[in-house]
Amino acid sequence: MAKKTVVRVVTLHISAGEAGPATVGKDLGPLGINLMEFCKRYNALTAHRRGFTVPAVITVYEDRSFDLAIKQPTTASLIRKVAGLDKGAARPGREGAGVVTTAQLKEVATIKLPDLNTTDLDKAVRIVAGTARSMGLTVVD
Repeated sequence: MAKKTVVRVVTLHISAGEAGPATVGKDLGPLGINLMEFCKRYNALTAHRRGFTVPAVITVYEDRSFDLAIKQPTTASLIRKVAGLDKGAARPGREGAGVVTTAQLKEVATIKLPDLNTTDLDKAVRIVAGTARSMGLTVVD
């Protein structure tokens, strides 16, 4: 079999199980891939993660076929879930959005560890804590 030539690699952040041609069309339409096939595959792979924003890495080939890789939900959506928030602060640093504990951050870091650039859980907790602070959350022990 001949080797396929990669035309483009695209990463999209889409709500789990809610991909539709209208939501991804402007990003994937110009690449010429079958939008309905993408939406069906993405929704099938992410149906069990509804409520989260899940990144999808789409590798598009010269013959307009594609590969789809699903990552863990975004750190911000995981933090919002464990903290029970709808969104972060509108102006982080000037106003607070809530409080998150170190135990909650450790839970998020454990889930997110395969996608982070570290294998050490303590360093992963520090990365997740930085995201929480940038959302306007206060980290407590």
